[in-house]
Amino acid sequence: MNISKLILKIIGWNVEITVPDYPKCIICVAPHTSNWDFILGKLAYASVNRKAGFLMKETWFFFPLGYIFRSIGGIPVPRKKGSSLVESIVNKFNSTDRMALAITPEGTRSRTSKWHQGFLHIAIEANVPIVLGAIDYSKKTISINTEFEPTGNIESDMCTIKRFYRNYVGKYPEKFSTDCTE
Repeated sequence: MNISKLILKIIGWNVEITVPDYPKCIICVAPHTSNWDFILGKLAYASVNRKAGFLMKETWFFFPLGYIFRSIGGIPVPRKKGSSLVESIVNKFNSTDRMALAITPEGTRSRTSKWHQGFLHIAIEANVPIVLGAIDYSKKTISINTEFEPTGNIESDMCTIKRFYRNYVGKYPEKFSTDCTE
């Protein structure tokens, strides 16, 4: 038993990951209401002997944390306007043979119904699958069992994804919104 699996077992969490180990994919992760989501997600993916990078605000990449986050797959997200994160990530996917990237489309641990759409654009432009990962605190389960194929209609796709997550409970349920404009 690997150390990640052991830690999760000790703290009472279950992992259900049934999607194939794609050489390249985006892992859409929700709900994201706590910093614990990051730790649990990393442990869960490692418990099935897989590695995934992640996006994080660039303000977290100060010394010495920046070295640590980069070494475990962290990619800083610039806060300034004008930088094309989507283009940068697409280029990373296109220049490597293997890359799984976990993205929390809420982009914040605060309540928001305006989820970031960049992961959909990245998946379409880089031609990589999207798998849906859920962290459910009510059941103490982390699952990645569903693949989502974008239609190209970003608004409709986002509503479909939000509907998928409606039955999952974050650590702070009041901070999670799957409201859709459709």
